[in-house]
Amino acid sequence: MKLLVTGGAGFIGSNIVDAAILSGYKVAVVDDLSTGYRENLHPAAVFYHVDINSPQMREVFEKERPDCIAHHAAQMDVRHSVADPANDANINILGSIRLLQLAAEFKVKKLLFASTGGAIYGEQEVYPAPENHPCNPVSPYGISKLTVEKYLYFYYLNYGLGYTCLRYANVYGPRQNPHGEAGVVAIFCQKMLGGGQPLIFGDGKQTRDYVYVEDVVSANLAALKSDYNGVLNIGTARETDVNQIFQTVKKFTGSACSQTHAPAKPGEQRRSVIDPGKAKEILNWQPQIVLEEGLQKTVEFFKKKRLV
Repeated sequence: MKLLVTGGAGFIGSNIVDAAILSGYKVAVVDDLSTGYRENLHPAAVFYHVDINSPQMREVFEKERPDCIAHHAAQMDVRHSVADPANDANINILGSIRLLQLAAEFKVKKLLFASTGGAIYGEQEVYPAPENHPCNPVSPYGISKLTVEKYLYFYYLNYGLGYTCLRYANVYGPRQNPHGEAGVVAIFCQKMLGGGQPLIFGDGKQTRDYVYVEDVVSANLAALKSDYNGVLNIGTARETDVNQIFQTVKKFTGSACSQTHAPAKPGEQRRSVIDPGKAKEILNWQPQIVLEEGLQKTVEFFKKKRLV
């Protein structure tokens, strides 16, 4: 079975590549290295330094002829999407459409889409949010993810392209970079280990649903084997505020920094938490790594990275 991972040199994508190769998949990676790193690439993966909007993508499909795709290439910074909605749409919407068109043409069996469980629902009416919660994204990033979900349904109906949209909560863990909303864990780790002073925007009581990257990887592998077509939340159903993340990372890094606050970022969601019950029902998946354990593993990764 051949798997193509877009964004496969990035945080989540590279972890999926490693696990897929370990599970016996032949893996090809497409990444423009705008936020991914060559050091994340598995040596057994075939690598293409290509932008998903590039005409070279056709050559990749002609050479690799993938059975499945895990689509993780994206403009992933919510704040950047607000500042430059056109660029966000060009990468996240137009790039995805071009990928779906090639997937349909080359008879790909299944496409996994890295969607968002935080930004797609907007300000929630129910906590935690199930998949049928109204989708009212308040950022171009969230709008772009919802748009691609709709296109996937179109390609499923018209071309028979199987798909699963995995609506991720805030993913954290080894190889995370400080881009995007979930980057707070990486930012805290890097600042504290470097003797710096991280800032907490606002009162720090804004909550998110933090899911460890290994759990996200196992959800992807389970979805690849499933014939389910539709959307699934991948989260923990647990809210954690930024102050708690700060204090836990501080404990594991041994930092002497103080809990320092800065003005709140305008338009930031106050609470975000999703219900993964459907993923348990469909994929027999549920998160295994509790937050404290995951944060400790993440700190250890950043410690080792600093020593290399």
